[in-house]
Amino acid sequence: MIDIRPFASLGHADHGWLDARHHFSFAGYHDLRRLGWGSIRVWNDDRIAAKTGFPPHPHRDMEIITYVRTGAISHQDSMGNCGRTPAGDVQVMSAGTGVRHAEYNLEDEETTLFQIWIETDKPGAEPNWGMMPFPKEARDGNFQLLASGDPGDGVLSINADARVLGATLKAGDAVTYAADPSRHLYLVPSARVLVNGVAANARDGVAITGEAAITIGAEADAELVLVDAR
Repeated sequence: MIDIRPFASLGHADHGWLDARHHFSFAGYHDLRRLGWGSIRVWNDDRIAAKTGFPPHPHRDMEIITYVRTGAISHQDSMGNCGRTPAGDVQVMSAGTGVRHAEYNLEDEETTLFQIWIETDKPGAEPNWGMMPFPKEARDGNFQLLASGDPGDGVLSINADARVLGATLKAGDAVTYAADPSRHLYLVPSARVLVNGVAANARDGVAITGEAAITIGAEADAELVLVDAR
């Protein structure tokens, strides 16, 4: 099953400094048909104005992944962590027993990012935060693993049975991902693609389950972000 969630159908909240699109029910956006996808609970497509951001606020028992698309995001939290994550790189936070954090766009330009929340498999765990740069060329024509619930994968670690991957495709190229039909995959492309022959446009959500493999063909140069979750 491949279900396209058109960008125009997503939840929308414009706060001036923040222009947010919600793939799943979040904050003031409620849609009983889009409460989540498997263990994926939030996928926000955020545009954050220069010199603005999210002031300190709390989280607990959630795995939070931030994929920066353009610009950069600066993080600070109650555990004493500080860091700047630029475009193409990823940060993760396991909220566990509870943490307060702030995310600011300290750049002179707009920052765009995906923030993804996945249900934790370890409620009550110690909170943790991490970031990691990833070589962009490793993503050319291939899916690169960015975050995983398996510490042996050598990437950013989360407390969930999930994988977060990124790829870039040139127009006319394609990539195939071997999937488990019992799992829930969610894909967001930056340009028009065909997913097993089904068309998805830029920033659409593609909810996938019951597929043994997915082949994504790009009709224009595209950046792909994919989550494979239980």
